[in-house]
Amino acid sequence: MTELTGQQWVVENRGGAGGNLGMEVLSKSDPDGYTLGLGGIAAHAISPSLYAKLPFNARTDFTFISTIWWLPNLLAVNLNVPANSVAELVELCRKNPGKYSYGSAGSGTTLHLSGELFKMLAKVDIQHVPYRGSAPATQDLLAGQIHMMFDNIPGTLTQSRAGKVRALGVTSTKRTSVAPEIPAIAETLPGMDMISWTTLTGPAKLPANVIERLSELSRKALESNDLKAKYADLATTAWWSTPADTLAFRDSEEARLAPIIKASGARVD
Repeated sequence: MTELTGQQWVVENRGGAGGNLGMEVLSKSDPDGYTLGLGGIAAHAISPSLYAKLPFNARTDFTFISTIWWLPNLLAVNLNVPANSVAELVELCRKNPGKYSYGSAGSGTTLHLSGELFKMLAKVDIQHVPYRGSAPATQDLLAGQIHMMFDNIPGTLTQSRAGKVRALGVTSTKRTSVAPEIPAIAETLPGMDMISWTTLTGPAKLPANVIERLSELSRKALESNDLKAKYADLATTAWWSTPADTLAFRDSEEARLAPIIKASGARVD
């Protein structure tokens, strides 16, 4: 964006509460096009069902300009689990209800919801073990303390290719070009669809000409071969969409994820 506009873009990190703290600041910013944010699945599709109360309306307090990228999660098992495919893992879990556990980076994350959706589709009883981040979960997976794990693809893929864990499937509806040898879980369990995604987002009531300008800049930036290559290194796919399509996608994701969150029992008061 800096190269395209000749203007400096300053990044200010406002982490915390799954992105909600940053989005609260954005929702209260002046709608002049000079303060924008990286919205996404956590704050705009998961939080409305996960949190009892939010300091913003995830739909009406924002202007959705474009999607930016999407990233699948990866299901991996420790090497002691006698399953070499999703089908074998499902059969194993069905024969041993309550015996197997899966780790995630925390309750309410896409990693947790990947496990809950897997449970629903496979009709299996596996136990969720939440961690404070992926690193400790990965350590326990390697040590055999948990049987399986859903994680963002880059880190776990590295462990899999090093022969330290066994990757069984990705959570997107189709295989990822970064690791085409790994099946999509949906090939065995139709309906498995859980990706992380990010949007370029502004406060509500951005002027139409500003939205149009930012949308076009987003499209040009996401067409950059350098940017696509950097995203590919992170197993991430560049993804541009119109403002209308971005909003419609956000709406569909909130509606789709709400029953999964409810079934998981995850709640933040």
